[in-house]
Formats: sequence, structure tokens, C-alpha cells
Amino acid sequence: MARERPPGRGCGTLRRCLLGAVLVLGLRLCAKLRSPGPGAPRRSAAPVSVPRPPVPHLLPAPGLPRGASRRQVTYVRSGRRASPTGGGRGMLEPSCCAPRGRPNPKGPRWHIELQPWAGPAHSLDEEAARFLNYISTTQIACNHMSTDSLEADFSPTQQPWSVCLDDRFGLARQIHNKQCRLYSLGLGSDNTGFEVSMAKNGCEVHRFDPSVKSAHILESQRLWYHRLSITWRDPHPAVAVQKSHANARKLGSVLNEFGHYKIDVLKADLESAEWKVLENLILENVIEQIGQLIFEIHLHWPGFEVSGTDSSVVRFWYSLLKELEQKDFKLFHSYKDLTKPQLFLKKEIFNASSCYTLSWVNTRWG
Repeated sequence: MARERPPGRGCGTLRRCLLGAVLVLGLRLCAKLRSPGPGAPRRSAAPVSVPRPPVPHLLPAPGLPRGASRRQVTYVRSGRRASPTGGGRGMLEPSCCAPRGRPNPKGPRWHIELQPWAGPAHSLDEEAARFLNYISTTQIACNHMSTDSLEADFSPTQQPWSVCLDDRFGLARQIHNKQCRLYSLGLGSDNTGFEVSMAKNGCEVHRFDPSVKSAHILESQRLWYHRLSITWRDPHPAVAVQKSHANARKLGSVLNEFGHYKIDVLKADLESAEWKVLENLILENVIEQIGQLIFEIHLHWPGFEVSGTDSSVVRFWYSLLKELEQKDFKLFHSYKDLTKPQLFLKKEIFNASSCYTLSWVNTRWG
């Protein structure tokens, strides 16, 4: 006869099995929740350092962008070092490049606006008559036009290179305060009397001439000589590498490298390159950074990279000078060189010299 199972024994076993299964599932769930995900980094035994917020005094100074540096000119360098000044900081060359003012924020233009034709026939006679009358008629009076007037032995002789020293335009004050800056652009000219006179009276003079043997500085005379030609376009980088001795730059590029934002006087004797250089100064708004402008212009041929019929060439010349007038530059001195051939575009007509020296003053400069 079969033995009977004690009452309640099967239920107790089942209850224990269920409790054990629940415990195992709970342990697995806790282990899964505590384990890192597949993409998370594993824990290491080494302590992890918590990054601290940046200290305020280590932040970049306001107004100076990160990575900014001062550009230095390398092709004008003196072999001597100036005596340390300002807390023991030495200078590689005399302090010629202290910036004054701010660069012009305007963007460049692509071409100048040509003036209407002088007459219905678009002839050379009409254009030449208007142009020659324009360069021979001063637009503003200047009572003191030479640095000789600052010296005791002043003699009022007319000279081709003349600046306006009237008080209303500020140049005399700049010279007196030793804050005047003169740029002289030339091509092989040995006549430096004007530059020496301006330096002697208190100007910082920079002469740009590719014919000088080497760049040098005459500190006692405040003269800087740069073996550099000022042109109307910067050279292509590949060409510049191949021709390391051919140094030609735009005036705006030189100003940026030197840190010069103002030129009190710009003198130019560029042997027919003056028309394209003047066009570049106008198109890139560099002209507005100049106080007085003294240009020797040449009329015996159109000039470098100026082409077209004779009448259109003269119209271009006239349009450039009218652009100066629109920039508030007024002609105060006109010098006709009678020692040069009387040629106008290779023609002995119009009773014109092949060379004139014109002086303008920026009437907004005072």
C-alpha cells in the first residue's frame, strides 16, 4: 500500500524555488545596471583629475587677438642696436615706425571714373587745352611754401619741390614737434637736397630707391634709405622668389609692414610710372592717409601701362587729377620745367613742357 505524502511539504519546496529564482534575477539586474555601456571607458584604478575652470588672469588681454604679432621689416636693418630703453627692452633699429592714426577701413575700387570728354570732337586739342589749363591753375593759396622759411637765411626763390607750411594745414607744427614723416619715391636720382632739408628741420624721412647699393640708416640725419621700388602692384609670390633682388611693392603694402598709417608729405619722381602709382593710391584709398602730395609728372609719352589714343590718354590723366580734387586735395603750386624738352605726347605743340612738378595739400588734414 502506497505511503501518503505529508501535507504542506510540496508547497514549501515550491515557495523556496520561487524565492531563489527571484533573488538570482535581482542580482543579475543589479550587476547589469552597475556595468558600463559598450562605448563607455573602463574604470581605472588611478584617480581621475577633475579639470579646473580657467583662472581669470590667464585669459588673453582684451583687444589683442590670439596669435597676433608685430610685423617687422627685414630689408631695412641697421647693424647696430639702439641703447636699451623702456625697462631694458632693446630695439633692433631706430624708432622709425611708431604708428599714428588708424588704417582706412574702406575697400579698394577697381577703376577710376573717367571725366566727360572736353568737347564733342573728342580731339587731342580739346583734351590737351583742358588738361594744361588745369595743371597750370592753382586752386588754393599758400603763403609759405618752402622749408627755407623756417631758417634765418630765407630767400624766396621758386623751387620745384615745395610744401605748404601755413598753420591751417598743420605741417609746420608737425615739423616743430619732430613728428613729421616724409616718404620720397625715386628712381636713380642723386638730388636729395629736398629730403635732407626736411630731415634737418625735423622730419623722419624715408627714401625708396631701387638703385641704392644697400638699405641703410643715417641716424644722425633722420634719413632711412630703402632699396625698394614703389610700384602699382605687388609681385606674384613665385616671381618674387625667383627674382630675390627685384624688390618692388605697392605703397599700401609698405605702410602696413612699417606700421605707418599717416604720411605728412609724399614726394614722387618716378619717371613716367607716376600715373599708375597715383591711380593705385586712389583706388586703394591710400591717398587719404597723405597730408601733402608732390608729384613730378611726365607728358612726353603716355606712361607705363597707359594706352589708347592720344586724346583718351590725356582724358585719363585729367580724370586722375580730378579724383584728387574730389578727395579734397587742392593744387597750391605748379612748376613748369623749362629745361626739359617742350614735348607733349611726342609732339612739339601746345607750348608745353614735358615735365611739371605739382603740389597738393589735403584740406582735411589740419
